[in-house]
Amino acid sequence: MFDLTGKVALVTGSSQGLGAAIARCMADAGADVVINYVSESSKEKAEKAAEYVRGKGKTALVIQADVSKEEAVSAMMDAIVQKFGRLDILVNNAGINSNHNIDDLTFEEWHRVLNTDIDSGFLCSKYAVPIMRKQKHGRIIMISSMVGQQGALFGQVHYASAKAAQQGFARTLARSVALDGITVNCVAPGTHMTETLEAILVTGNPERLQKAIDISCVKRLGTCEDIGYACVYLASDEANYVTGAVLDVNGGCYMRS
Repeated sequence: MFDLTGKVALVTGSSQGLGAAIARCMADAGADVVINYVSESSKEKAEKAAEYVRGKGKTALVIQADVSKEEAVSAMMDAIVQKFGRLDILVNNAGINSNHNIDDLTFEEWHRVLNTDIDSGFLCSKYAVPIMRKQKHGRIIMISSMVGQQGALFGQVHYASAKAAQQGFARTLARSVALDGITVNCVAPGTHMTETLEAILVTGNPERLQKAIDISCVKRLGTCEDIGYACVYLASDEANYVTGAVLDVNGGCYMRS
């Protein structure tokens, strides 16, 4: 196991699903963790995620903040520094998707997804970099997707566009902050099971679930922990020569040449 003892990790959108799993993996590796959530309805789940971190003997800080809003991000970063005095790891996980093809995708929905998925990563990185620069150490990890490289299988041009943008953002930021001791990388998951996906695929569209399994070399969906432990690696000291990279965690669904 990679050791993150003494490190502070912020995982955005971490009250449930993939974000909560990443937070658990960070705690498993020894990090103190900031749990972020946006809506009041997610508060109980955020507290449950924090309980896991504390159960590992680590410190958890729960912050409600809409990370697509600059004032909220600024206040969140101030609270983190006040509590811990540092921020070592930022996992830009917060994001949304919706099931639309271009024919029924409204301009408002296009902007809703892009604003949430792209703006949140930009704002959190913007406010994290000065903190990390002072430390001469930091890890920024963008949760992208294989659809940012190969396109989405079921439409969703808004989501695929946002995920591709995250990869370009990460590569460019990596060049900008490399000499400050900060690495910036993407994790590009394939299809992995979450509560939201289960509701969509299993109950609403099981044939899509089967297609996602069929295109995988390992003939299964990923788990959230598969992605979480990839993040732990990129957050670790052992990954200090890895920056500007896109780490594919997709069971062989997509292989770059």
